[in-house]
Amino acid sequence: MRIDVLTILPDVVEGFASASLLGKAWRDGVLDLRIHDIRDAATDSHRTVDDAPFGGGAGMVLKPEPIFDTVERVDPPRPLIYLSPAGRTFRQGDARRLADGAGFTLLCGRYEGVDERVRQHLVDEELSIGDYVLAGGEVAAAVVLEAVCRLVPGVLGNRESVADESFSSGLLEYPHYTRPADYRGWSVPAVLRSGDHGRVERWRRAQSLYRTASVRPDLLAARGGLTAEDRALLAEFGLIVDNGSDGIGGARNGPAGR
Repeated sequence: MRIDVLTILPDVVEGFASASLLGKAWRDGVLDLRIHDIRDAATDSHRTVDDAPFGGGAGMVLKPEPIFDTVERVDPPRPLIYLSPAGRTFRQGDARRLADGAGFTLLCGRYEGVDERVRQHLVDEELSIGDYVLAGGEVAAAVVLEAVCRLVPGVLGNRESVADESFSSGLLEYPHYTRPADYRGWSVPAVLRSGDHGRVERWRRAQSLYRTASVRPDLLAARGGLTAEDRALLAEFGLIVDNGSDGIGGARNGPAGR
């Protein structure tokens, strides 16, 4: 997979992308990551890529010429995605869609953003990582790279860890425990030490339902709420989810499971 990143701070993106499993996949050739400095397309001695906005106002705007020139020179893969607070919220489904493709390009904004002609005539789509404003798109690019690349075959050593995690089924992930079995009087649920793999899987499913109802009932709503089977599974482990006016409600404190 080829991924291009267009930025005026290439060291920021490269520093993140060089670390951990993402960096290993890059070095091993699993990922073809290409980071382009937009300033390389500037035509003056100061490498200017921004200017004051027409009509006045605070801040500076990234000029169209260096961005268009960079894209035409390096011919990056499509879609070309502009990272912007005005974009559609980036979700796990977007990560999966991009991971299943042949490649994509990320354009990192700075200052007050990019010239509108870049958005209208060059960009394929806009994505945002949340309803807040950053100084630039480099941090957002790091988020997208991490979320997408971990889904690319060969990046993670254990493919099961990708298939069985939060948002993969529309639910939050179940709780995890490791050794020691007892720490400061807090014990690992007995079901996880039982050796009964079928019961462990049912417990994990129940915990995912319960945690999602507790923290993100909107995710349950998007799935159509709890089914009769879901409620029976919750009851099996003594987990209580209140009925709200929407048929989902929230979760009340209950045991972690037996």
